[in-house]
Amino acid sequence: MNIKVIHSKNVAIERMEERDGWAISEFRLPITGATGSSTTVFRSTFRPGSTHAKHLHHKSDEVAIYLSGNGVVGQGESRAEVSAGHCRLMPKGSIHFFYNETENMDASVIGFYVNATSVADTGYKFCGMVTSEDLTHARDGLDEGILIHLKDAIKVENGLPESWKQLEIRAPIGMHNGSPNSLLHITMPPDSSTGEFQFNNTEAIYYVDSGKGNISELTHSKNIAHDSFAFVPTGIAHNLKNTGNRNLRIYLFLTGAGSLEEAI
Repeated sequence: MNIKVIHSKNVAIERMEERDGWAISEFRLPITGATGSSTTVFRSTFRPGSTHAKHLHHKSDEVAIYLSGNGVVGQGESRAEVSAGHCRLMPKGSIHFFYNETENMDASVIGFYVNATSVADTGYKFCGMVTSEDLTHARDGLDEGILIHLKDAIKVENGLPESWKQLEIRAPIGMHNGSPNSLLHITMPPDSSTGEFQFNNTEAIYYVDSGKGNISELTHSKNIAHDSFAFVPTGIAHNLKNTGNRNLRIYLFLTGAGSLEEAI
């Protein structure tokens, strides 16, 4: 199985029913079991005032990255505010929601249904609409799961291959805060490269937040740019390179490894 690169704009918009809590303007699934992945990836766009109502996933943890906009999230009976750069883990079986409070901007969110090959495979259940009381509830943090802003995430400095030491790597989610899977953020300066490496015990899913570059395996190279995803199956040797004149910023999700050191 080879590396697959998918751009969000080339993925069809899913038909999701509002009666099931999906009051979302656009919902796309760039990576699913059909791609060969054990984890399903979503890309959501929330128009101002739109929401994903209260719901849960019986079988799957959910990890979300908030890319733009501002909103309120609920987890069980607790509430918090989120904005661009927040990363969140919602444990399976826990009721949660998101509401976009931004008045003149879409809220963009990407996320991962861990070890679920489709939305149905997560054990999705609609649990009720978001009420005015939910939105005026005290927002003093979440009692379940993980919520952390990228700027507050730990820096990864130990156990890195030599070629990675020129990169800035942060770990919002991983074994250090209780997750068996990990979410990383990689900043690559212009002309930098990871060198060839592989993950022997985890699948890898990359999302390009900004910049441009390429991902290569053997003699094949594919371009990556803002709002594109790359799926790399377990054991595939590959290389990332920044081909632009500004930083290449990438989120990396590893299914089955709680840290980068464990994965490599």
